[in-house]
Amino acid sequence: MKVGNMARKYHRIVLGNKSQFFEECYQGNFIGVDYEIAEDLTGKFPDNWRDFTKKYIPVYLKSHPEKSKIAAGLACGTLWTVCYDYSESDLILVHNGQGIYHICKVTGPYYYVPGGNIPHRRPVRWLETAISREDMSDSLKSAVGARGTTINITMYAGEIEELVESTQPRDIIATDSTIEDVYQFALEKHLEHFLVTNWKHTELGKTYDIFSDEEGVIGQQYQTDTGPIDILAISKDKKVLLVIELKKGRGSDTVLGQIQRYMGYVQEELATNGQKVRGVIIAQEEDNRLRRALIVAPNIDFYRYEVTFKLKK
Repeated sequence: MKVGNMARKYHRIVLGNKSQFFEECYQGNFIGVDYEIAEDLTGKFPDNWRDFTKKYIPVYLKSHPEKSKIAAGLACGTLWTVCYDYSESDLILVHNGQGIYHICKVTGPYYYVPGGNIPHRRPVRWLETAISREDMSDSLKSAVGARGTTINITMYAGEIEELVESTQPRDIIATDSTIEDVYQFALEKHLEHFLVTNWKHTELGKTYDIFSDEEGVIGQQYQTDTGPIDILAISKDKKVLLVIELKKGRGSDTVLGQIQRYMGYVQEELATNGQKVRGVIIAQEEDNRLRRALIVAPNIDFYRYEVTFKLKK
């Protein structure tokens, strides 16, 4: 089993369509995924996420020929995340389908149950505390309600810990050393969920759709070998893949280098049939360094967002 970063992470997972397998998992003390890869993957999860997807995307597509390469990548990435990357120090919120999120901790490595409803499993210990959706802030409700089998919700660590009413000392979440502006980081982390929720009303939503498939897999926090893409979108005519990165308080050089690496990954691993790859950086202000850098990066656009706050009596 991988020995990972000991900083606690927080995840939300959905157990089957509309949480249909929650009760079975709760009674059996496990969580997991399916994706119809009928193979015991014990010992087959490499540390590098990209190595796993490269090997199993063809396996997934063989049983799902109607799916796109992007859908296959999302499915395999989710399989790797749940079965290998979840750490025993993490807290996992699991929706019971009735507005309540039960909480568990992983207690052991991956195992396989042939023929099971969710055959790729992790053993868990369920905590006594559960969280009602009604007690969550609007931003946390939006985050846990996002489409997709698993979502990283570590940014809401403080609120989750308060809701859990943990009696243990709160873990210190590792701080990203690339963050220059903590206020902007917090603001733009919430902006990501706002964009996804209100996508159809944005300028980008006129030309692009956030990638998703009929199983609910969505291109938010799409995993790559250099980190997760904030939002992966696809043009309505399916000819362009769009990598969207929020600046999140980081330096211009950092965010530009990051989005270029993501775009390179998408071009090499996901683009098919001559699809082009473009990028978008979103920030509250465009500084001079970023403006100059984008002059020689014509395939990357910049969008500025505005925040309006009013009090009315």
